[in-house]
Amino acid sequence: MKTLNENTAANVVASQLNQLLADYQIYYQNLRTLHWYAKGRTFFALHSKFEEYYTEASEVVDELAERILMLGGSPVHTFAQYISTSKLQETEVISDGTKAVELVLANNEYLLNSVKETFKLAGEAEDEGTVALLSGLIGSTEKRIWMLKSFLQ
Repeated sequence: MKTLNENTAANVVASQLNQLLADYQIYYQNLRTLHWYAKGRTFFALHSKFEEYYTEASEVVDELAERILMLGGSPVHTFAQYISTSKLQETEVISDGTKAVELVLANNEYLLNSVKETFKLAGEAEDEGTVALLSGLIGSTEKRIWMLKSFLQ
C-alpha cells in the first residue's frame, strides 16, 4: 500500500475521506440533537431509531478516520474543522417527528452521493481497501433511505 508521500491518488482519496469524516460528524451530532428533542406520538420510535443511527454513524466516523491514517493522512478532528469542512449544516432543535425524519433523509441522500463520489475516486486510484469500506456503506445508506422514505409515506 502506498502512502500519501508516495502516491498523489492516495492524497486525493484521503482528502475526500476527510470530507466524509466531517460530514458524518455533523450527521452524528444532528442525530443526537433529534434524539434528545424527540416528542409526540412518534417519540418512542424515533428516540430509539435516532440512537441506533447515531451509534452507526459513530462507527463509520472511526472507520473513516482509521482509513485516512492507513493512507498516511491526518483525519480532521476538531469541531471547528468539522463545521468548516462539512457540507451538512448543524440542525436546530426539531421536535416534530416528520420534520426530523425529513432532515435525516436529506442528510442521508447527501451522504450517499458523497460516498459514491469517494467510491469512484478510490476505484480510480486502485485503493481496494477504501472501495471495500465504502461499498458496505453505500448498501446500508441506501437501505436507510428506503426506510426513511417508507416512514414518511
